[in-house]
Amino acid sequence: MPAGSSQNQTQSFLMRRFAEAGIRPHTRFGQNFLIDMNLQRLLFEAAELGPDDVVLEVGTGTGSLTVLAAARAAAVVTVEIDRQLFQLAGEELLGADNVTMLQCDALKNKNRLSPELLETLDRELNVAPGRRLKLLSNLPYNVATPVLSNLLALERPPELMTATIQKELAERIVARPGTKDYGALSIWMQSQCRVEIVRVMPPAAFWPRPKVSSAIVRIRLDGRLRERIADRDFFHSFVRGMFFHRRKFLRSELLAAFKKQLDKPRVDRILDRIGIDRTARAEQLDVETMLALCRAVRAEVAD
Repeated sequence: MPAGSSQNQTQSFLMRRFAEAGIRPHTRFGQNFLIDMNLQRLLFEAAELGPDDVVLEVGTGTGSLTVLAAARAAAVVTVEIDRQLFQLAGEELLGADNVTMLQCDALKNKNRLSPELLETLDRELNVAPGRRLKLLSNLPYNVATPVLSNLLALERPPELMTATIQKELAERIVARPGTKDYGALSIWMQSQCRVEIVRVMPPAAFWPRPKVSSAIVRIRLDGRLRERIADRDFFHSFVRGMFFHRRKFLRSELLAAFKKQLDKPRVDRILDRIGIDRTARAEQLDVETMLALCRAVRAEVAD
């Protein structure tokens, strides 16, 4: 096992290592390091890693979580955007032969993951039959939403995503219809996965200390749910469009999103057919109803 990092990511350890390397955490990269080792162990165990798993980690940090994952999984692909941290983690991960380190942004843009990252994951997944992709990450706050959303959009998405994220984002992922947190992300995740908050974490669990609480989330892919979505790209865009103006009536959102394809009578017929009130808002629709509405709209605009 590489020296130093796996059990020692305390605040004093990190401050000393950073001082020795002459570096400091960068807020622009959302760098907040998990310093509560009990919570790190909880995060690690919640990921349920096994010998057939290819683990994706976004935000290598000092390599603390990477070391744990490498000891249990078939392979780890870890991404770090910060060049100095990448070098620091590289020292900790010497000798970890099943770890591939990438120094790049995990995202090409907000709607797509890095091609280099995707190619590396495909290569590792294809090394042997039966390999499965899992995410295990202390996700930088500033990329958590696009990373989770875009991973779920892949043809071969992670079977399990276990990550630390902002508590506010975690609440959006698990939110129920009619609540203030319920939105496009809630529907996108719940339409394909079983989602849960494993533990809420205080700011004191991290260094530097963030201004908000965090949470460990576990997002488990459910193939039976996913099979119901005939066109995931269309559904993803559709759901985001329905929440573009959150307080608007759903009828108005449909007309705005499909103004070249649907007129008021056609929209009203769709709503009536599914049994949706014309004064309903998107936040009132559960996942099943949103799926039904999407299927109806897609069939209508395809004609």
